[in-house]
This record gives sequence, C-alpha cells and structure tokens, in this order.
Amino acid sequence: MSDTTHLLIPYAASASPGCQQALQGLALPHLDRLLARLSPHPAQSDSGEETTFSAPHERALARALGLPAQDGRIPWAAWHRHQQGQPADGAAWAFVTPCQWQVSTDHVTLRDPEHLALDEAASRALLAIVSPWFAEDGITLHYDQPTRWLARSPLFALLATASLERVLLRDVRAWMPDAREARTLHRLHSEMQMLLYTHAFNDERTARGLPVINSFWVHGTGPLPVPAPTSATAPTVPTTLRGAALNEDWRAWAAAWTALDAGPVADLLRKAEGGTPVLLTLCGERNTLAFHTAPRTLAQRFQSLFRPQRFAELREKL
Repeated sequence: MSDTTHLLIPYAASASPGCQQALQGLALPHLDRLLARLSPHPAQSDSGEETTFSAPHERALARALGLPAQDGRIPWAAWHRHQQGQPADGAAWAFVTPCQWQVSTDHVTLRDPEHLALDEAASRALLAIVSPWFAEDGITLHYDQPTRWLARSPLFALLATASLERVLLRDVRAWMPDAREARTLHRLHSEMQMLLYTHAFNDERTARGLPVINSFWVHGTGPLPVPAPTSATAPTVPTTLRGAALNEDWRAWAAAWTALDAGPVADLLRKAEGGTPVLLTLCGERNTLAFHTAPRTLAQRFQSLFRPQRFAELREKL
C-alpha cells in the first residue's frame, strides 16, 4: 500500500440529530464521484460502538501505521517518542494532559485543554508541582508540550484508556479506566484535585482571569511492539471537521465538509481519475468505511453508472 494515496477523514458523520439534519442538505459532489469510482475495502473497515475508548479514526490510523489497534491500548505516546528518534526501550508510555474538570450536580465535564491558555512556562511550573506525587507511584513525567506531558511506568503496559477526543466536553465518569486496573490513577486524581484546589499556582491563574487546572487525563498508553513498525507512509488526516463535531456546531461542520470536498477530496478524485491507486477512509463515531481503487467486474461498472454509491447512503453506517 506504500504507493497508494490514502485520505483518512475523521468525524465524517455522527448519529446526532443535528448532524443528520445537516447532512440532508449537504452536497458533496466530489465525494460522490469518488465513491462511484472506488470499491469497498472490507479489510480496512471496522465497526464498534460510541463507547469504545479509541475512536474509529484512531483505530484506522493505527492500522495504517502498523501499530496495535486494540481498543484503548494504541501506544500513541511511545510512537510519538519513536518518531522523535528517542528510544522506547520496550517501556510503556502514556500521554498525560493537564486539564480542568468542571463539576456540576450531575456531571464532571472535561473542558478542552486548548482553552486553558497554558504556555510552556506555566506547564513546566505545574509539571514541577505534580511530578513528585506521580514519582511516588513509579510514574516518571517528562515535558512534551504545554497541554501534554509524557509519562513512563509499567502501569501503562496493559492499561486501556480513553482517548482525549472521546472524553472532551463529556462526563469523565463514563470514560475512566477500569478501577481494578487503575487504582493508582484513581487515587492520583483525588490527590491532584486536593493538591491543586488551594495551590498558589491556581490562585495566580484565578487572579489573571484564567481557568484553574484541577486534574489530568491519561491516554495513548502502551509499549511499542518489538521491533517497532517500519516507517510507513502516513495517510493524510484532515482535522477540519473535528472542532465543529466535538462542539456539535453542525452548521460549521457542514461548511467544513464543503471545503473538504472542494479541497483534499477533489484532489484524491483527480488522482484516481489519473490512474493513481487511492484509499479513502471515512470515520464516524462508531464505524470506519474504507474504499479503494480495485479492478471491477463489468456488472459492477454498470451498477456504478446507473446506481452509484453516494455518501448520503453511507452516513448512517458510520
């Protein structure tokens, strides 16, 4: 598949009534023409539920890169280190994202960390505050970027965790790792909330009108397989639908789809029409549907002419 141009589209559809309504008036001519040329690729498709820890596009991307695609155990943190040229040493790594849990009467919502206005200096200061607590439980933290740290511990070897995108703006209680397997993390969550509740770090943020940081989220857990996957050509993964879908802004989502159809999808169509092998992967909240360039029988060609496959017929399958 190394010579195949692969376009992987996350958040292509949702079961949300608002999304289904937006889809009714959505015209995607290039996508429909592309689907009419391509054949289903069952080997690259999969099915799941909205409650899986790993979103469909994460599972699809893991498969494309040759990574393990077990639910909640895609080793994104270890892969990130590997891509940076740092040895994984067979160790289990995880991402740790400092965040705010907004507590209400019946919800504990994880706010988008990108809205916390964390810069590198503040993130490193917070890391220095919490690192000793994690170290007592054998978890070593390393700075990676303002809203994401790296963590190393045997605890992450087999622990399934929900990806950050699954839990954003949702009730965290439905996405917590198994209490029996993650007793340490559950306790650390409680300790961090108590530590940060009255800490000067948050007092200063409050004085500046910034959101407080009172918790963290662990994701991307696991070790890389040995040997690590060889370098594969990563698919193109546009993120333009993500923000609107997570915020359920379906008008903005439809506008983003229109732009996507006129841009990357139209480019892929031109390549397919020019004879380049292509792979299109559409990902919703539950399932993945893949389509590729493949020889078709005469009957299939006639069918595509008189009853071409269109996105409107596929959206409910995602």
